[in-house]
Amino acid sequence: MNKISAYFSESYKELVEKVTWPTWSELQQSTIIVLVATLIITLMVGVMDLASSSVLKLVYSLFK
Repeated sequence: MNKISAYFSESYKELVEKVTWPTWSELQQSTIIVLVATLIITLMVGVMDLASSSVLKLVYSLFK
């Protein structure tokens, strides 16, 4: 039980004293970067899906 309380005590101390938390503006900038990257990747996956679907339809039509 002593090890568990020591773990939580050290974890709390690390979060309060050692971790550098971002400022509000840094957090907003990081959020915008993540959202833009997510949109770009989503568009890329969508385009690849459409392209592969078209190629497969073409291949299937050749063997009908």
